[in-house]
Amino acid sequence: MESNTARILDGKALAQKIQQELRSRIEQLTQTADRPPGLAVLMVGDNPASAAYVRNKERACQKLGIASFGRHFTADTPQEELHRAIDELNRDDRVDGILVQLPLPEGLDPVPLIYQIDPDKDADGLHPVNLGRLLRGEPGLRSCTPAGVMRLLEEYQIDLRGKHAVVIGRSILVGKPISLMLLARDATVTMAHSRTPDLTALTREADILIVAVGRPELIDESAVKPGAAVIDVGINRVTDYFGKSRLTGDVLFDSVKNVAGYVTPVPGGVGPMTVTMLMYNTVLSYCRTLGVEL
Repeated sequence: MESNTARILDGKALAQKIQQELRSRIEQLTQTADRPPGLAVLMVGDNPASAAYVRNKERACQKLGIASFGRHFTADTPQEELHRAIDELNRDDRVDGILVQLPLPEGLDPVPLIYQIDPDKDADGLHPVNLGRLLRGEPGLRSCTPAGVMRLLEEYQIDLRGKHAVVIGRSILVGKPISLMLLARDATVTMAHSRTPDLTALTREADILIVAVGRPELIDESAVKPGAAVIDVGINRVTDYFGKSRLTGDVLFDSVKNVAGYVTPVPGGVGPMTVTMLMYNTVLSYCRTLGVEL
């Protein structure tokens, strides 16, 4: 590709399109169903970033016609109380999706809470049963951020068959599930991480480069193969010399856009897709309860 021709993968626009489709489907289904879809977000403590994410999710629910059963707990809430709340939500027929907002305050263990969520109500796609379904290529609820990335690649008709995809980051939230999703679409996948030697030599071979490590502006144009699709999953708040803060990704956007064929911005790329796929999972669970197709 020639310089300065990177196409922007607009997650915000795609998120709006999917949300419109979901809203129409919900309106259609609630004419005959006795209830709307329901999502319960459990928020513990007062982490400002988490509070902002929860507000975004609740606004999205309201916009789409999804009933919100959010619960807010103080930071000193005992683990047992959270388990009881999840148990109640598992048994509540009005609730199709359950999500524990991470990170939790110190002293609370998220793993047993996630394991306790009914796999068919696991709106975040993080339960071992759903991760196992992904591994086996079976239908199930998918992790929201990786699923959002895959929808972006699909929307822009980026062919993955036989392409070399490099994923930087091996987390259970993004790196591992996105690698499995790419494999399922016939990409050849290499996973890289903090211990990978000569990372730049590897990333320069990537037709598809997914960066999800939480290190601001780790990847610049020298690390990108000309014409590659670069997906920036990172979202970092950095503060400059004057104390002014801004959001930035793991990719140095202004540099990489001169080399890449496609690139996601931060904000406005993967972020809006994550919330939208959470809504998608909730509506998918709702449809399965009703015995209808989404």
